[in-house]
Amino acid sequence: MSGITRTTRDHEIIRKWAMARGGHPARVAGTEREGAGVIRIQFPESEGANQLEPIGWSDFFAKFDDNELSFVYQETTSDGQVSRFNRLVNQ
Repeated sequence: MSGITRTTRDHEIIRKWAMARGGHPARVAGTEREGAGVIRIQFPESEGANQLEPIGWSDFFAKFDDNELSFVYQETTSDGQVSRFNRLVNQ
């Protein structure tokens, strides 16, 4: 099922999806007033983009859970390529 968008709150699915694509948890610099701040998944070719700073998975998921976020993602694009599409949304 190419191009299908899915939603999860499962930490292990999120971690495995990101790591399989070379992604790691990050936060937007200057947003860490309480905890991790604004979180994102950062990929190697976007290093430094949007002033992202690497953080640990535990900090990422603490912020994810505290803000009751969901992870919207795509396994493959509509043409069958590996997709990196993801978004963190409020439940």
